[in-house]
Amino acid sequence: MTQNLMFSLSALLALVPASLFPYRTLGALGRRTVAYWGALALAVLGPAVAAAVHLGGGWHTGLPSTLWVTIAVCMALFAALCAATSNVWRLSPLLLPYLLLVAGLATLSQGTEEPPLRGGAPTAWIQLHIAVSVVTYALLTLAAVASLATFLQERALKAKRPTPLTRFLPPAAVSERLQVRLLAASEVVLSAGLLTGMAVLYYEYGSPLRFDHKTLFSLATFVVIGGLLLVHVRTGMRGRTAARLVLIAYLLLTLAYPGVKFVSDVLLQ
Repeated sequence: MTQNLMFSLSALLALVPASLFPYRTLGALGRRTVAYWGALALAVLGPAVAAAVHLGGGWHTGLPSTLWVTIAVCMALFAALCAATSNVWRLSPLLLPYLLLVAGLATLSQGTEEPPLRGGAPTAWIQLHIAVSVVTYALLTLAAVASLATFLQERALKAKRPTPLTRFLPPAAVSERLQVRLLAASEVVLSAGLLTGMAVLYYEYGSPLRFDHKTLFSLATFVVIGGLLLVHVRTGMRGRTAARLVLIAYLLLTLAYPGVKFVSDVLLQ
């Protein structure tokens, strides 16, 4: 068993307690107990260690490294939001199982090529662009989860059939406010990502734009998020329509970021 695979399996197991914990209290007024904080801390630490081991002191561009870094940043941001806001932790039944599935994909993709970072641009510029891209994707992941919570809550209210899951999730109004704030943060950070990406492309190709899949999906994500925020400010659009648009934006960024990695590193290998 290689070192990377061993740490990947350990990180995968570290996510399990936090992923299962909320389901023990579905339908009840669950509280953030010491056990939950311990499980959450383990879920933050495991992926962070796995990401550090995969990077090995430098950036790598393979799918396992990409996924573990993404999971680690998502968990760190989520833990910070849980500490700062009382209701955010109620998104755990949606976010943590999803990240557990992503961790499973990262573990199964062990053995795919992990090429070191290369490029004609200065290493600092490339690293800054990657870091900004990861934070953008993590923010939009959390926004998508908040949007999904809003969608589920509104569907349950319309059908007048609340479920144990919807009783546990934050109220729709809370999820909507969180969604808008995360989207605004995503748009700001994505703007920085696009600018740093243009700088990297200029260094490497002499042009600030290159219309490949990653660039097109990133620009489409920027337009969808910007349009959604503008419509929200002007008309107050919310609810399931807004949630669907957020999920579309998340799908576009997924195709631009880990999606391209999966196709190139796994399907086309």
